[in-house]
This record gives sequence, C-alpha cells and structure tokens, in this order.
Amino acid sequence: MNSSRTSTPALRGASVGLERAEALYQRVFVEYGDDSVAQLGGVHLACEQASNVLTKLLEWGRLMSYLEQSTRYISYAERLGGRYRYLRDPEVLASPLGARYVGDMDRIFDTYAGLVPVMTEHFKAAIPQSPGDSDFVYRQAIKAKALDSVRGLLPAAALSNVGIYGSGQGYEALLLRLRASGLPEARTYSHLMLTELRKVIPSFLSRVDVEDRGVRWSRYLADNRETMERLGAELFPTAGRTGAGPGAADGTSVTLVDFDPDGEIKTVAAMLYPYCHEPEEVVEDRVRLMSVDERLSVIRAYIGDRVNRRHKPGRALERTGYRFDVVSDYGAFRDLQRHRLMTIEWQRLTPAHGFTRPEAVDVAGMAEHFDAVMDRSAALFDAMSNDFPEQAAYAVSLAFHLRYTMQFNTREAMHLLELRSSPQGHPAYRRIAQEMHTQLSEVAGHRALAAAMTFVDHSDEADLERLDSERRAEQRRPRT
Repeated sequence: MNSSRTSTPALRGASVGLERAEALYQRVFVEYGDDSVAQLGGVHLACEQASNVLTKLLEWGRLMSYLEQSTRYISYAERLGGRYRYLRDPEVLASPLGARYVGDMDRIFDTYAGLVPVMTEHFKAAIPQSPGDSDFVYRQAIKAKALDSVRGLLPAAALSNVGIYGSGQGYEALLLRLRASGLPEARTYSHLMLTELRKVIPSFLSRVDVEDRGVRWSRYLADNRETMERLGAELFPTAGRTGAGPGAADGTSVTLVDFDPDGEIKTVAAMLYPYCHEPEEVVEDRVRLMSVDERLSVIRAYIGDRVNRRHKPGRALERTGYRFDVVSDYGAFRDLQRHRLMTIEWQRLTPAHGFTRPEAVDVAGMAEHFDAVMDRSAALFDAMSNDFPEQAAYAVSLAFHLRYTMQFNTREAMHLLELRSSPQGHPAYRRIAQEMHTQLSEVAGHRALAAAMTFVDHSDEADLERLDSERRAEQRRPRT
C-alpha cells in the first residue's frame, strides 16, 4: 500500500509554509470542527492484496474515485511466490479449519487454472480470427472471453488491487466505516491505510483515533450494525437455502419495486422550471394540461442531439427515480456496485440463491468441473459459517447469486444503463441493464424517458465482447 499527496498548501520555497498550513488546518479542523477544510487535500492510495469482499467495502463512499483490477483481463492462474492469490485470514488459518480452507482454495484455483487454456482453445475454435484483425487484437479479445467464462469459479477471497483517490474527509469516513466492520480484514486494513495516509495528510485524520470523536463514531456504527443483525435474525430466521425467485433461467431476476407514476410529468416540469418565472406548482399544473405530444416535444428539446452516450442532459432528469430488487451472480454485482451516485444495499454473500454456469462452459464440456467447484465452495462456506460468520463469505465463488437493491434517478439510469448494456460489457450485467430499461418503459410507463436513453443497447450477446474495444485501442496506439 502506498500513497502520494496530490494537493498541498502553497509553499514559499521552505518547509515553514507547510508547517503553517498544517497548523492552520489543525486549528480549524480540530478546534472548530469545520469538516469542509478536510476537502482541501487529496491523496492517491494504492490498496493492494485486498479480498473481493473487502473491495466492496473500500468502494462504498460516493465522494471518492476508484479503479479496481478486473477479472476480465488478469488471469488468476499463476502463483505468486508459490501461492495462489487468495486471502489467508489469520484467524481461520489458526483454527481447525485452517488446513481445509487452504486445501479447498487451492483446489478451486487449480480448476480455474486448468479451465483457462481449455476455454481459450474452445473460443478460438468457435470464433475464428477475422482477416482485418491483428493477432494482438484477436488474442486480447479471446483472452477476455475465456477469463469471463471462468471468473465465476474464483472465490470472493481472491485478491485484487484497488486505486483510490479522495479527500481527507472521504478517507476519514472510510476509515471509520472499516473500523466498525465485522470483517477482521477490514479492521486490519484500516490501520494500514491510516499509517500511509498520515504520512501525507496527518491533520485531516487527527480525529480518527480520538476517543470522543472517531472511536465513538466507529462504535456507534458497529453497535447499530450488530443490533440490526440481531433484529434481522429474529424477524427472518434463516431456514436453509432459498430460491432466487422468478427470473431468467440462470436464476437472475430484476424487479422494479418502486417508482412514481407521475414521474414523467414532474420531470418535464423540472425541465421547464429554470426557463420561466413561475412557482414549481404552477409549472407542474401547466404540464399536466399538456398533451402527450407536447410533453414529448419538451423532453426531446431538453435531451437534444446526443452524438454519444457521454453527452449528458441536465439535472431535471434527477426529479424522479426507480428502485430495483436484483438477484445476479456476485461477479455482475461487483461491476454494478461501483456506480457511486446511486443507493445500493446488499445482503450477506452466501450460496443460498444458487449460481450461474455460463453456456460456453456447457458447450465446451466442462460443466462437471464447474459444478464441482460450486459444491466445494458451498461446503466450505457451510463449514465456516458457525465459527467464522463474516469470513465465510471468502469461500463463496463469484458465480453464486447475491440479492441486492439498486435505487437511482433517471439521470443516473441513463448513464448506468447505456454504459452497462454496451456490447463490450459482460453478458451478466448487460442483461440486467437491458431488463431495467425495459421495465422503466413498460412497468413504470415512463416510455418517453426510456426512449431518451438512446444508447441503451438491446442487441444479443456478442461473440467477442471486447473485440471492438480492442480494435479502437489498437487504432489509438502510436505507429512505430
């Protein structure tokens, strides 16, 4: 883990300037409690060797930026220092389950490593190289396809690297959350992060371990979590494994559970509001008297001529929103969770909702090997659940399903659904984005707003999702 300061006080050629600035921050931030001063310093932090369980906790904050290593481009088949890349929790290793944990994890990674070349050859045979594509472009697209097909085997203990950029205020909130977590890895990682961050922004983090400030705050968060866990267990006791509910054949389900029937009317009113001098109630009443065609004309004018999905209309689209209940494999959840401008809550990661096995694995004749890993993963989870309820999630492979809610406004929906439905995206989250878009139109009845999301792609699954992206990347590379 390492860090670098990217925003420093103005120096006058000497350390005196920095010392004065630190003293000013210390006085304003600590003595007067003005939290906003902690937004003045930003830090890049490289968070290495974090489990896929921890990465979701690291990426919780909205006011920070994250870049996570992708299982689509990085193979986990290689051993580093003779070991596969998964978390070895000290408490688990010191327990009677330690030897089984390492043995089962190694066998899961053995299967993954064995299937990567098998699936690579399968896709090469199934999808020949086009004459216009270079060997490099074709190899990269095939590699992504092969890794996509077997990434579901990887357990949540698989290690990843995350780059974070944030202000002192953002890091303070992150550290307090990690210290309140029930996951030992999170609490240990918070200490490592604090050590690095204090090398560059010490004043902004001075409250973290003060008894009546940060310590009390973390205790408040931990107490609330523990109370809600007890209450949830009392009201909804776990009774064995449950189904994923209605949905696709692979167990994925997307359900629009909340929306405003008048959302389009209110959004049109919000579009017109900055361009008149009337109270909002008057504007909304006028919009209600409009015909459908008149309201459509306002929406079209407001959206304008979008040449690509990066052209974002204004904040009137934030006037109405949607809430979805989703069941998908954990791998898809990992990609969707990183959209910070929405509200997302997820349940505990378990094997309870079944798993998704890619069709390509069936076609390649590898279903038996895939399912054997799922059985081993579920059995290890069951063995760990009583003694290590938090760490048991490490045993769960990414192909297993997770239930979670996603809530966002129309403006975020436009960004999220257009991005995640693009042909180069993973098929798992592409189907979720496509279904959400359909339900915005047909269930919520917001057809005009759904139609404004012109770059949502409802095409079928591509043979090589990353092929077009690799072609564009090659065109941008300098010629030698």
